[in-house]
Amino acid sequence: MNVSEAIRSKRAVRAFRDEPLSEAEVNAILDAGRRSQSSKNSQPWHFIAVQQRERLQAIAALGDNIGHAGGSALCVVIVVPQDNERTLWHFFDTGQAAAYMQLAGQELGIGSCLGTVYDPDGLRDLLGFPADHQARLLISFGYPAAQQPRRGLGAGGRRRFAEVAHHETWGG
Repeated sequence: MNVSEAIRSKRAVRAFRDEPLSEAEVNAILDAGRRSQSSKNSQPWHFIAVQQRERLQAIAALGDNIGHAGGSALCVVIVVPQDNERTLWHFFDTGQAAAYMQLAGQELGIGSCLGTVYDPDGLRDLLGFPADHQARLLISFGYPAAQQPRRGLGAGGRRRFAEVAHHETWGG
């Protein structure tokens, strides 16, 4: 699968088969995140790969919109330094790492879904990352279940190109 095909076919997957990922697949996903670009090559991230079912369900219980984590084969929690002068860049870099990991999963036939962490202290208690770090983003991974609920902007799922792409100036 080439990158263009992976981007076109990528969908948020919130329902997964009860099937584990191989160690090689997990490592390929994590390594894609490690290799992503970052501002000034700062590489501010740490990735916590969670696969234990009880811990996945505990993560899912921390928020209303991250239930998909409980049924996933893998949840990657992205941890970056606590708020400082580089926080906005750290979050941008986190998004880059997340996209790389999701595309690596897509190439392997593994679905994924992003989740926002609204209880960072609860997540810290559960996963034990240091107090001078924070986690605001996680990604659930697994083999897609046969039926996926449709959500979003309709059958195409995306706004039209002309609605979002501008050349030279807004509306240009």
